Amino acid sequence: MEQITSSKNNRVKQWASLKQKKYRNQTGLYLLEGVRLVEEAIDAGAPIEDVLISGDPQSGRFDRIITGATGMGATLYEVAESVLEHVADTQTPQGVIAVVRKTEGDPTAFVAKKEQPLYLVLDGIQDPGNLGTMIRTADAVGATGVFVGGNCVDVYNPKVVRATMGSLFHLPVFTVDLKSFLPQLKDLGVAVVGTSVDTEKTVFNADFSGSVALVIGSEASGVSGEIAGLVDTNVMLPMPGQAESLNAAIAASVMLYEALRQRS
Repeated sequence: MEQITSSKNNRVKQWASLKQKKYRNQTGLYLLEGVRLVEEAIDAGAPIEDVLISGDPQSGRFDRIITGATGMGATLYEVAESVLEHVADTQTPQGVIAVVRKTEGDPTAFVAKKEQPLYLVLDGIQDPGNLGTMIRTADAVGATGVFVGGNCVDVYNPKVVRATMGSLFHLPVFTVDLKSFLPQLKDLGVAVVGTSVDTEKTVFNADFSGSVALVIGSEASGVSGEIAGLVDTNVMLPMPGQAESLNAAIAASVMLYEALRQRS
């Protein structure tokens, strides 16, 4: 296992650059932090290229990671704590970081093969925690896939990845141009359902039992005008209390679990 002790090492600089979207896009790589996330990636067979370990590799804490990463051909590095802190997005990293290659496939080919799918479609979501939570909830209800509009925060932002709690490896997540992609879904017979306060139909009397794509808009302004024009129908989430709105991730959870209830 190669040892790296200086944050000025060129390889360390390359790893640290992956905290920025520009370099993630250029390299096709992203970072995973923490024992649980790295183990989830190994279990899912994610294409891990490098693993950085800070701490005693002989302690037993990283045995599963070392064995799994070695078995898939990843390169392991024993790094100084200062190096790990330089690469990490968190202030208190958990001793291990993996460098993983993105594996998004062809969304058009993916949707063409699905029968009675349940999709989550995200438009303009900017909060990394919200995006990661929505991917995690979609995983929890057994959704078929998640489609993230290009106007959302990057799926591979470190905060998004952490918020998914490993769900990024459990269901397909695609970044798409919603203006061209939603018509494709509609051509396949998928009902595209948005949210709006200007409707009397509630989420609880809508039909989510067939092929459906649930569209959730941004935290600040909801579904954008150009995307709202592509939905087949809108629903609202009843709020008999005094709250003016719901967090976008909460709204997504309500809709997804109502879909699960109807489809169970």
